[in-house]
Amino acid sequence: MGRSGTGSRELTVVLEGYSYLECPRWHDGRLWVSDFYTERVVATDGRGRAEVMAEVPAQPSGLGFLPDGRALIVSMRDHRILVRDADGGLTDHADLSAAVPAVLNDMVVDEHGGAYVGNFGFDLMGGAPMRTTTLTRVAPDGTVTEAAGGLAFPNGMVILPGGVLVVAETFAARLTAFDIAPDGGLSGRREWARFGDAPATTDVGEAVGQLAVAPDGICADAEGAIWVADALHGRVLRVREGGEVVEEIPTGTGVYACMLGGDDGRTLFLCTAPSFAEHERRPVREARLLATRVDVPHAGRP
Repeated sequence: MGRSGTGSRELTVVLEGYSYLECPRWHDGRLWVSDFYTERVVATDGRGRAEVMAEVPAQPSGLGFLPDGRALIVSMRDHRILVRDADGGLTDHADLSAAVPAVLNDMVVDEHGGAYVGNFGFDLMGGAPMRTTTLTRVAPDGTVTEAAGGLAFPNGMVILPGGVLVVAETFAARLTAFDIAPDGGLSGRREWARFGDAPATTDVGEAVGQLAVAPDGICADAEGAIWVADALHGRVLRVREGGEVVEEIPTGTGVYACMLGGDDGRTLFLCTAPSFAEHERRPVREARLLATRVDVPHAGRP
């Protein structure tokens, strides 16, 4: 991993008093974000106002939008994808129970309404041994297929202009790329960026100590770079293909997801909390949504 520049930018508080914010998405002039342990999806105008958009008792996570503007919402613990209609009602879009071994995680939705969904692969919060898992594709009609396997905790995802899917593999310290076929299938698997060696252990505690970067939520900009939330080291990194880190923004607290948005696409929103452990986050309301201004605007999906 190369590094050509580090620095800091002014961080402002957009929202506070939440449990654990994840999967931010800029849509129609507002940022949507999931709050795991209040089991709500909220949307904010970026100026302090927030509206509850959905209540998801089985814990919301990944978010995306169909071509007609309806929201898709990951319901983590019951392995479903929900669709929110214009009136706010929720119905089932897909059931992934037969396709995944663990709770669902992040999601990215393509321009046609096809969704790529990750899962933990093992009981992270329960201390189970790490194991690799799959990436699932949900077609626009709700059909579920396996898109890729052997991924080490697939987490944040982006679709770059030109049809390249990039997946953050948190416990492999890398971003992995695939070419997206017209039918939504994935091919051409390759390393997009590496941040160091993958941990030589299946023990989560040991792995955490070995990761130079733990890539979590990601988003892309108009120069083809990707912003990466480093879940273990309180920073976001702007990375070019090949692994060069061209900017680092320290957050002073844990940061687990990021999204470019705002009217000009140059506001970088950051989902922060003191830690990621469920038993620490569930009973308190210490999560905050932060923002900072950057130079290059958003591109790609989400």
